[in-house]
Amino acid sequence: MSQNDATVAAAPGQPASHTRKMLWVLLLVYVLNFLDRQIVNILAEPIARDLVLDDAAIGLLTGLAFALFYTFLGIPIARYADKPTTNRVGLISISLAVWSGMTVLCGMAQNFVQLLLARIGVGVGEAGCTPAAHSLITDAVEPAKRSSAIAFYGLGIPIGSLLGLIIGGFVNDLWGWRIAFMVVGVPGILLAAVLPLMIREVRHRGPATQTAGVSAPEFTALGSLKEVFGTRAFVYIAIASSVTAFLGYGKGVWALILFQRSHGLSAGQTGLLLGVALGVAGIIGTWLGGYLADRFGKVDRRHMLTTPAVGMAIAAPILFLGYWVGEWHVAIALLFVPTILNAAYYGPTFACVHGLVRPQARAMASAVMLFLQNLIGLGLGPLLFGIASEMLKPSVGVESVRYVLYGAAWLGLIPAFFFWRASLRLNAELKSG
Repeated sequence: MSQNDATVAAAPGQPASHTRKMLWVLLLVYVLNFLDRQIVNILAEPIARDLVLDDAAIGLLTGLAFALFYTFLGIPIARYADKPTTNRVGLISISLAVWSGMTVLCGMAQNFVQLLLARIGVGVGEAGCTPAAHSLITDAVEPAKRSSAIAFYGLGIPIGSLLGLIIGGFVNDLWGWRIAFMVVGVPGILLAAVLPLMIREVRHRGPATQTAGVSAPEFTALGSLKEVFGTRAFVYIAIASSVTAFLGYGKGVWALILFQRSHGLSAGQTGLLLGVALGVAGIIGTWLGGYLADRFGKVDRRHMLTTPAVGMAIAAPILFLGYWVGEWHVAIALLFVPTILNAAYYGPTFACVHGLVRPQARAMASAVMLFLQNLIGLGLGPLLFGIASEMLKPSVGVESVRYVLYGAAWLGLIPAFFFWRASLRLNAELKSG
């Protein structure tokens, strides 16, 4: 994506140069967000050996411990971010400092309980980032370009995950998993100190404030939730994205373990090979989903969700083959295209969600989506995948992870169906502003 693509189209009263700078800075924040969140995936196997953990404990550490606090704190923090007097940039800066500091503490943990508490701290910090960032972006960008803008921010997911796999695996092979946590945590602490000097709160810009809808009456907390759940399209999108997250987070942890256990790669090799291949695929898919949603959504707003609906249906059988083959290089090649197709949902999903509510409820809309995605996806995905793996071990041994991933591949048809159902409601339920 070029720098001009990142500019998109600023909302009235918002200078294009400020919008461009804001998007790039928020992208960097989100890269660090997912780097710190996902690095534990590539380190799970070394941590398990060092602290003597079973697969269920790995699932708890990589998923539920983070997700519980991330999801439940996200709603009140989003409510705070939606208030006209809140400085969302300051909120993001504080959140960045907290989760980065807690990532450093993960590296200092000497036992499972200490590491669990530090991971909870990472979740507490990260709860304040994305709802506020989504709200900032939506206020600064005109509706016709919001899918692309939110997708650009969403590139932080594959980029951060890619860097987490590469850096985590490389540093682990050289100096161990504790040093890996410290290496990725420190940059966020430094960025948090200067973030308020790099971008400004768009509500304080005069004309943009009116564009953002701040002058409209403020919702109560219950009113915000009623606004969010007031359309059938939102319910369908929430189901689709929650199942997508459940499968994505589960596969994100256990596919890495599959390549180490069944294909015999080291953590460093897995992080580099799988990280680069799937990271690049995720970047392509995230950008492509936003681009196609904006381009074809102009013709018919139903097409904002066509790419994730059709793409996930196509991805399922290819993904199954990727988990089935015995040669690791063939497996990585087969996982490339499904990763592109499964990553295309991010921009269209959140752009649609913001279009289904009024401006005063946008951060809340993101927070509700993230609540469902992370509680169901990040909280239960790695954990239930791990429990299922433990249950299958007596019958299939070390290949238990592979069999769990077989099922995950075909379950991708569920979100494909619900994205299609949501698309049928968009023309009737999307708002114009």
